Amino acid sequence: MSEGVSESRMTVLVVEDQILVRIFAADFLEDAGFKVFEAAKADEALTALQARPDIQAIVTDVEMPGSMNGFELARAVHEQWPGVQVIVTSGRKHPGLEELPDAIPFLAKPYMPETVVNLIRQMATPQVVEAPASVGFA
Repeated sequence: MSEGVSESRMTVLVVEDQILVRIFAADFLEDAGFKVFEAAKADEALTALQARPDIQAIVTDVEMPGSMNGFELARAVHEQWPGVQVIVTSGRKHPGLEELPDAIPFLAKPYMPETVVNLIRQMATPQVVEAPASVGFA
């Protein structure tokens, strides 16, 4: 058997105060093959990030209880954990100018689960530029 054959699952943190929405998101992300952790507010998310360096992506709601909203959480993660991808969602509040860094996508609720899954995969996959076909090795 060769080493490194098994692919490790990407770890995603879902931050959502509405329990049914959080369970729904966790379920479709697990079904897509991700390892999923959950938090009900930004403070719990920051604690999870400090405790779990394996978290690679966060899907967060905007409006939630606690010391910060989803926009503030996204900015904090972007600054403190630049390798962690963030997706911000909301059914009521859209980001204003300067509220989110350009690298952080916003999805309006309701969103399709496939949209979130595909976005996480795109954000996690390095963009590869193929060499021109004329370059060959003889």
